[in-house]
Amino acid sequence: MSASPIVLVPARMSSTRLPGKPLADIHGQPMIVHVWRRAMEAAVGPVVVAADAPEIVAAVEKAGGTAVLTRPDHPSGSDRIFEAIRLFDPAGKHDVVVNVQGDLPTIDPESVRAALEPLADPSVDISTLAAEIRRQEEKTDSNVVKLVGTTVAPRRQRALYFTRATAPWGDGPLFHHIGLYAYRRAALERFVALPPSPLELRERLEQLRALEAGMRIDAMVVDTVPLGVDTPHDLDRARQLLR
Repeated sequence: MSASPIVLVPARMSSTRLPGKPLADIHGQPMIVHVWRRAMEAAVGPVVVAADAPEIVAAVEKAGGTAVLTRPDHPSGSDRIFEAIRLFDPAGKHDVVVNVQGDLPTIDPESVRAALEPLADPSVDISTLAAEIRRQEEKTDSNVVKLVGTTVAPRRQRALYFTRATAPWGDGPLFHHIGLYAYRRAALERFVALPPSPLELRERLEQLRALEAGMRIDAMVVDTVPLGVDTPHDLDRARQLLR
């Protein structure tokens, strides 16, 4: 296991469905501060918010956290964290980068720790999380991304594919992919240098770029799916859960 992970939390103001999302108030604190606190509780390494606006940096620093200002025009969170790691750690001291999305205020710190476990295997480039789908309607919901994998260890799957379709076919569990990643730093550098891939563009799933390039992604199976806040309704749910 690497001795030196760092947690990066990408946050951007221009969400189409919930503008100004990182600063949305949850019980007197901006949402991004709740995410930063959960990531700090995981205690796997320093936590840095990769912000696209000075207001986010100010909110995190006011709470006692660390943030770096990145370019506003990044196409994805992984591009944003790659800029942030180069700004924050140009000497390359941190060799594992954990990407915790900035809209997961209910993320379990235990899940952040779990995401690092597959990287103990040197053949794994990127690790992520999944949870078994329990609700029938989620099995056919295209907004619920499915991990198609094969079991390589207890509670650990090697990813063969990710899809918005209901897959695999037949009897057996279906797994909901949770978009929290831990990258070897070299794998992140390779990933962001690759052009978008055909299946990535077709499914609108960035992680397929890595699989199509022959990179290995393993997922730890956890018990709960954190609430991702994308809409005002999600924000109300987050406020209830964090009450």
